[in-house]
Formats: sequence, structure tokens, C-alpha cells
Amino acid sequence: MLALPTMLLSLDLTVLYMAIPHLGGDLNASSTQLLWIMDIYGFVVAGFLITMGTLGDRIGRRRLLLIGATAFGVTSVIAAYSISAEMLIAARALLGLAGATLMPPTMALLTVMFKNPKQRAMAIGVWLTSFTLGGVIGPAVGGALLEFFWWGSVFLLAVPVMVLLVVGGPLLLPEYRDSSAGRLDLFSVALSLGTILPFVYGLKEIAKGGFSLPVLAAVAVSLLIGWAFVRRQFVLESPLLDMALFRSRTFTGALVALLLGMVVLYSFTFHFTQFLQLVQGLDPLAAGVWFVPLGIASVVGAMGAPMLARSVPPARLIAFGLVLCAAGFVSLTLMDASTGLAVFITGSVVAVLGAQPMLALGTDMVVGSAPPEKTGSASAMSETGGEFGAAMGIAVFGSLNAAVYGARIDGLIPEGVPQDAAETTRSSFTGALSAAEGLPADLGGELVAAGRDAFVSGMNAVTGASAAVMLAIAVVVAVVLRHVPPLGQEEQAEQEADGTGAADAAAEGADEGTDGGTGEGRAPSDPTGARS
Repeated sequence: MLALPTMLLSLDLTVLYMAIPHLGGDLNASSTQLLWIMDIYGFVVAGFLITMGTLGDRIGRRRLLLIGATAFGVTSVIAAYSISAEMLIAARALLGLAGATLMPPTMALLTVMFKNPKQRAMAIGVWLTSFTLGGVIGPAVGGALLEFFWWGSVFLLAVPVMVLLVVGGPLLLPEYRDSSAGRLDLFSVALSLGTILPFVYGLKEIAKGGFSLPVLAAVAVSLLIGWAFVRRQFVLESPLLDMALFRSRTFTGALVALLLGMVVLYSFTFHFTQFLQLVQGLDPLAAGVWFVPLGIASVVGAMGAPMLARSVPPARLIAFGLVLCAAGFVSLTLMDASTGLAVFITGSVVAVLGAQPMLALGTDMVVGSAPPEKTGSASAMSETGGEFGAAMGIAVFGSLNAAVYGARIDGLIPEGVPQDAAETTRSSFTGALSAAEGLPADLGGELVAAGRDAFVSGMNAVTGASAAVMLAIAVVVAVVLRHVPPLGQEEQAEQEADGTGAADAAAEGADEGTDGGTGEGRAPSDPTGARS
């Protein structure tokens, strides 16, 4: 019941890739409008995740989920039958708002439905697998639909799923809310939007066009507003985001690991697609099919990690997986333009498989370390970290690729290429492909080969840096999260792990034993109610 909407939400991020040419023709959308059609959904989802996670804790997670499902279904129909680019942009924005109401409750409800740590970790593995598969199969699903139907069919996929959720949700899903929560602080909502939206926008613009004064100003403004947001949360009686969650090193350590991991993984997905289409010359549908092995690796890793974590400490398992992931990336640094798909896909599968313990068990730590009444906020923070990681990964590693490409291409441009074509080639590999179209076949082929070599050199640098980041995360996890016991074993209080004494840990355990699962009887010294 919770896996289907989760898969659909991530599918909606990528399913439009194949429909872009049709949108441009049918709606007379400009290139700028096409970019907004693609990006506005992710912007709005990122901006409202924290707000909706906290709102679900206040009004009830199932209620918010059903409200969001209804809105998502209705807005999907509006998007499918849009008659102008402006109408579709507005519909996509509303879909993002509805999507933000769906994501935190789906994960937070898992903590209500699965109290046993083993079961909860496995359920989160299924949730993560569903989200990953949605993104992986999005381009292939979009391509298949467009073979037989019009572009609006990609939106109508959501309608039967949301109808099923609205009808079955009240019968199958429990309700949970924080009865002691105060009113929602609307000024904090505005501050959170002012923090997230300019930051994500700035990073996306850096990835597209590099650094510029307006883009840097947007990022700077977001950081200033973020500082004001954090200060306000400390003084509010009922904050939008409970900063006490960060007192748990389990929560903070896992959240930081997930954020940095997403920086690498989203960057890798971005470059994976480019390699298949630009270097290997595959069409979008064929490139989408090559995502299937990565999806299988994601399923195996996300489902296997919770089972292994029953006997192996999670930090050790995550660190081993990250070392394996780094090895996959190192193998990709050895590629050149003639490397076959078999070598490329094998290294990619190893990298994705090794990352799954971090994603599955790290997400479980973030949600499981929060008290029941705050799991909506905790899950929203995990998902917001993913959005930040996506934006930062594409911006930072995309800039690294561009820098290496620019440094490498100068020495590879063949003689006889006109100056204007050479300048276009220096801008990017896609520029080299465009410039080659106006040249004689032999010279154009040499120019494309030069651009391909330079692009692969940039990818080698990205995968090398990715390996280094994953190894760094492995060290952080092994040190910061080493106190977390295997799933299902006796839980130890975080104070004891920090060396604050067994007596305090025993007192916390006594308090937790009297709260009846509501989170109201927790020891004041640990307002997060950390799992470990």
C-alpha cells in the first residue's frame, strides 16, 4: 500500500524525459518552459518536505497521506490534459506540492506499523527499493507509453494508484499523530522555503551554466535565511523542525552520511545517462533499459542489508559496502572512449550494490532514532537531504567534469577545425557533437572522437573523486556509528555509548518503558529518544 505511491513519486521525476520532444511540439513550449516543466516538480517537493513532515505529525500521517493522494490524482489529470505550457508548469508545481505531502508520511507510517527493528529495517528496504525502481524505470515506462499513447498518458499512471490508496488507506493503514504538538508556525514555513528553494535553484544553475553573480547571490541568500530559520526553531515552543533531533549522534551521523552519499550517487546517475547516450550513442529508450541492472542491484542490496545487519553491526556493514562501492568507482576511472558496455555496467553495478547498505540502514537509523511523534519530521529531513545531495552532486561533480573536459579538449581539437566550431567544442561534449554536424565527415568524426576522449577523462576524474568521498564516508560511519548494535539485539542508550554512565542509561531505559509508545515519557536528557 505504501510502496506503490512511493514508486510513483520517484517515477514522476524521470518519466517525462522521453516526452520532452512531444511537449515542445504539442504545447509550443520554449526551451525555458521545457526546463521549468522538468524542474518545477523537484523544486516544490524539496521546498515543502520539512513542512509536510511536521504537518503530518500534527494532523495525522494517514490523513495527510490521503489528502495528498487525492490532490495528486486530481492534479495528474489536469497535467495530462494541459492545453498550454503555462498550464502544465502550474500543474507540475501542484504535483510537487502533493508529492511533498505523500513522501514523509509513507516512511513515518512504517515506524508505526513495524515496531520490531528487524521488520522496520526490512520495510524501509522495501520502501527504498520502490523509490529507486521508480526512478530507474521512469524513462523506459515513458518511452513505452509514448509508443502507443499521447504524452499525457505518463501522468495518468498516477490515477489508479492514488484511487487504490484513497480507498484502501483507511482500511489498511493506522493513524498516528502527536497530540501534544502546537500550531504550525507559518513564518518558519516561509523561512524553510526561502532556505531550500534558492539553494537548490542555485546549485542547478551552477550545474547548467557555471558560476555567476546572480547564482552565487541566490545561494548566499538561502544560507542567510537558513541561519534565521535555525535560530527561530530554537526559541519556538513548537518548532517546525525540532533541532533536538540533532543531539543524537545516530541521527546526525546517519543523516550526514546519507547527504554525502546522495551527492555521489545522483552525480553518478547523471553521468551514467550521459555516457550511455553521448559516448555509446544509445537512444533514450535503450539507455533507460541499461538502468535495469542497476535497479536489480538496488533491490538485492536494499533487501539484503537488513538481513545481514541482524548479525553484523550496521556501521561495519555500511563501511564494507562503501568500500565495495569505492572499488566499483575506481574500476570506472580506468575507462577510455573504447571501453565496452559490459565493463562499464559491471563497475556501475558494483558501485550501486555497495551503496545500498548505507541507504537502507542509514535511513532506518535516521527514522528509528527519533521518538514516534517526530518520525514524520525525521523522515522529511532524510528526504530533504536527498534533494540537497542531488543538487550538490550534479553541481559540484558536473563542474569538475566540465573543468577536466575544458583542460583536456584544447590539446585534442584536430587541425582544420574553424575557430567558431572549436569554441563550441570547448564548451561541452554536446557542443562538440553540434559543431561536428557542420563539418566534413572525416573532420567531424575526428572532432567527435576528441570530444569523447575529453568527456571520458572528465568522467574518470568524477568517478575517482566519488571513490574518495565514499571511502571518507566509510571512515565517518565506522567511527561515529560504531555504537549501533545489530538489529534485534539489546539496545544501549546513547549516553552510555558516549561514556556518560550506566546509571543515566538505565534511567532512560526506565523512562522509555513507561511511555507506552507515545514518546511522552522520555528522559529530559535525551529528547530525541535515540534508538541507539
